[in-house]
Amino acid sequence: MGRLLDDPEISRLFALYGRDRVRVQAERGLKVLRERLASPSGLSDRELEEAVERLPGDVERALGDLLGGSLRRVLNATGILLHTNLGRAPLPHDVAAELPRLLDAYCDLEFDLHNGKRGDRNRRAATLLSVLTGAPAALVVNNNAAAMVLVLATLARDREVVVSRGELVEIGGSFRIPTILEAAGARLVEVGTTNRTRLADYEAAIGEQTAVVLKVFPSNYRLTGFVASVEVPSLVDLCRRRDVPLLVDEGSGLLRPHHAPQLAEHLSLQELMSLGCHLACGSGDKILGGPQAGLLVGEEELIHRCKTHPLYRALRPDRTCFAALEGVLRRHLGEQEMALDRLWENPGSLRLRLERLAAAIGGEIVASDAFVGGGSAPESPIPGEAVALPADDRLMRRLRDGEPPVIVYQKAGRLLIDLRTIAPRDDDTLAALVKSALIAD
Repeated sequence: MGRLLDDPEISRLFALYGRDRVRVQAERGLKVLRERLASPSGLSDRELEEAVERLPGDVERALGDLLGGSLRRVLNATGILLHTNLGRAPLPHDVAAELPRLLDAYCDLEFDLHNGKRGDRNRRAATLLSVLTGAPAALVVNNNAAAMVLVLATLARDREVVVSRGELVEIGGSFRIPTILEAAGARLVEVGTTNRTRLADYEAAIGEQTAVVLKVFPSNYRLTGFVASVEVPSLVDLCRRRDVPLLVDEGSGLLRPHHAPQLAEHLSLQELMSLGCHLACGSGDKILGGPQAGLLVGEEELIHRCKTHPLYRALRPDRTCFAALEGVLRRHLGEQEMALDRLWENPGSLRLRLERLAAAIGGEIVASDAFVGGGSAPESPIPGEAVALPADDRLMRRLRDGEPPVIVYQKAGRLLIDLRTIAPRDDDTLAALVKSALIAD
């Protein structure tokens, strides 16, 4: 037992689970071995040696099953960049590398080093968002749903919010737009029909009790065929004439127009501001490529009212979020490459990476579509190529059991490995893990 607890593979578990719990689990493992040794069939010297070598791993798995394992880094080879199950947008490597020095000590989150007085935690991100989008003011909260709740609670409590029936969607985790309005204390006024809403519908619905007109990006939901909706410029004109704030839920955190055809029809926060929207909100961990956050941009007076609402304190992010978000926003300001851009990687460079992987694991290169993910551009696949192996559920399981785990997908009898969601620095690690899984029993 003493030697087992001194094993580095066991002792590192003390910080995760506590020494006493690790010891108890180790004793259980040793007891099982003793019982096997005492059984009629017994254990050969080789079997005993192998069982002892497996003990640290067995102890860790048992503790993980009992108390839950810690978060693990995984390699996402699915071709879906904003994979909600895998944490959505990965932070840029240099931004993540900069975080420890801001998190393992104090920082000037709410302290003005110039005058020695209390500062504003939102000031850096707000300035960067204003520069990047052209918005007069900005505010950051925990997520996009929180941004919407804050606006509605501030501007529309006990009053009416006008929304097209075709935009009363359900977003991730079974949260529905009507439910969000109800939580904010606003009254929903539906206009139009599920498939067709006209400007006249909005105009007829706006009255003395109207506090906000809300337009929602439909995410994964699409209507086709006999449909009609009102575009943002027309709503801006109507709301300006009727002196009613327009809130556009952009959803995906697209700061500025993107060159990709899959995003060409998605209005960015910058475009929404230039069109004259009073307010717009989006996510930080989607197309923006940052941490989970809600980005609210718009007119200064409306943003100030949201910021001074009591609910803001409950929805404001911590320094981890602000540190990561600031780093990501500065990359956008410097027009540096983001993980999103890898979906449209230079075909020649991607082909070389695919050829190296295919040669290493004995796979073949086949046509395969990638997706932005996270509810963004759901009907706009990104053509390209991936490395294919024969479909094999056991191989997929062995890849998930690797360190780090590799997440792939199967389609049409093939197991596909898409490098567009793999950082090039991880190519060698990925190839080694796949080779190891292929030769395992």
